[in-house]
Amino acid sequence: MINQPTPWGTGLTVAGFVAAVTGVAVVVLGFGLIRVHPLLAVGLNVVAAGGLAPTLWGWRRTPVLRWFVLGTAVGVAGAWLTLLTLTALGAG
Repeated sequence: MINQPTPWGTGLTVAGFVAAVTGVAVVVLGFGLIRVHPLLAVGLNVVAAGGLAPTLWGWRRTPVLRWFVLGTAVGVAGAWLTLLTLTALGAG
C-alpha cells in the first residue's frame, strides 16, 4: 500500500459542508421537538446519535468517508450546543 498525501484542502471543505448541512438539520428538527417537549428532543437526539455512531465509527479509517465522519461529528456537536444555548435563552 502506497502512502499518498492527505488532501487537506478538499477534505476540510467536504467536512465543512457536511458539518453545516448536518448542523442546520439537527437544529431545525431539534428546535421543533423542543416546542413539543424538551425531553422528547433530548431522547430522540440521543437515540439518533447512538444509532449513527457505530456506522460512523466504522467509516473513520476509509480515506474519503473520514471527512464525512468529521463533518457529521462537528455538525452534531455544534447543533447540540446551539440547541442548549437557544433553550437556555428561552427561545424554545
